[in-house]
Amino acid sequence: MEENLMSTFPRITEDENTRIGDRYTSDVIARLRTPEGRDEWIYCHSHILIKNSKYFADRLSETWPTCQILDSRNCVEVPCQEHDFDHHITVLRLFYVTITCSVTDICHNVKNALGILQVAVNLGSPEIVATCVDFLEASPWEEAEEEEILKIIPGIGLLAEPVLARLQPVNPAGIVKLFLSATLFATSALPLSMADLKTSAQEQIEYMLTEDDDAPLITSDEDIKSKVKQHFKGLLTRFNNVVNSCETSDSQMNQFQCFLVDMSWACQILTKLEILKDFVENWVNVSENIVKAVDQISQQGEMLETKVKVIEVTSKVLEAIAYGNVILPTIKRLHMVKIWLPFVRILKPLFDSLTTDENECLVVKMDVEIWQSLESAFSSIILALPAGQQAEILSEWLENKHIRYPDLTEVFEVWCYRSKVANRRLAHIKGNKGIIKML
Repeated sequence: MEENLMSTFPRITEDENTRIGDRYTSDVIARLRTPEGRDEWIYCHSHILIKNSKYFADRLSETWPTCQILDSRNCVEVPCQEHDFDHHITVLRLFYVTITCSVTDICHNVKNALGILQVAVNLGSPEIVATCVDFLEASPWEEAEEEEILKIIPGIGLLAEPVLARLQPVNPAGIVKLFLSATLFATSALPLSMADLKTSAQEQIEYMLTEDDDAPLITSDEDIKSKVKQHFKGLLTRFNNVVNSCETSDSQMNQFQCFLVDMSWACQILTKLEILKDFVENWVNVSENIVKAVDQISQQGEMLETKVKVIEVTSKVLEAIAYGNVILPTIKRLHMVKIWLPFVRILKPLFDSLTTDENECLVVKMDVEIWQSLESAFSSIILALPAGQQAEILSEWLENKHIRYPDLTEVFEVWCYRSKVANRRLAHIKGNKGIIKML
């Protein structure tokens, strides 16, 4: 063993004559042994070991049987594993240090600090344990290090509990406060320079509400829903102002496209919170102006990206209407069909023909399920309209060159069946003159 074992450590020794590894002044040997057969003798000083370690204090006491070897010096065996052998050496070195130097100088990094901490706990050295805990508590952790901390720290006990403070579940009131603050920020009118911050906040809000391997962080109640709706009201108002006054200028178009991203996000959040009604009604009211605004975008790439975003939001709105999640009067449901059916009918073949470049690579991506969802939503909405209005829509569909999408064959079949059996099925419902009123 080299005499200068402390060369990599800052130190103030108690006595310049008591150096670890000094065979001539030492009076005890710390014998490190591993199951693999590694066996190393470290020459130490009993008064230093006893002062800094309960493990050595117990084994060097008069009541503990000792093995006398090498000129009657005490020998204390320290069993260890190969993976923590070097950490045992480090802890023995640290016994010779007055811990007034930098914590970082002692621990160096998270992995090293964890190794030292485990050995210090096993050897009963509270001063080194405290130093390692201070380092780990204050240091940034990478994901792999965090997982290792979760494996090791809980088994160490109360001494290392401060390390887990940043991983402890937060008080529900604190979660709600942060969620509402983030929602207010993400729905506020912010300068373009803060776009990245807003996007980050939006992503985390969505994550907080998502049920994956773990339950959502937020369980919404009526108070939370009310406050969230209030926050989103301003966003919807600003969107309406842009849509209703949308001109062909680049700045207006860019603003409109930015708002579409916000609308897509808003739709997802409000769906998760089951408070989509105001959003749906607003989208219905401005649908005609949205279509007009989209038609003003001339550049093909921007046009497709914008229309895709519009379709994504519209699909969610139509789903909410089609499946009864948001109840609207007939006139508004018919309005949505008349506005958006022609829009998607023309967009689908255009999208199919223009979304690949000369290398057959997708230029603009759109989930196939969105087209399927739209088709299904249109069918459900149309079938919930009065039979006479269904007939008009079906007539227009059969005469249109874009008959393949959306495919209303199922609607046609249901309408034919209902119409044929209507007199028989409704025979008991008669008007004043004994006939069924024609729709």
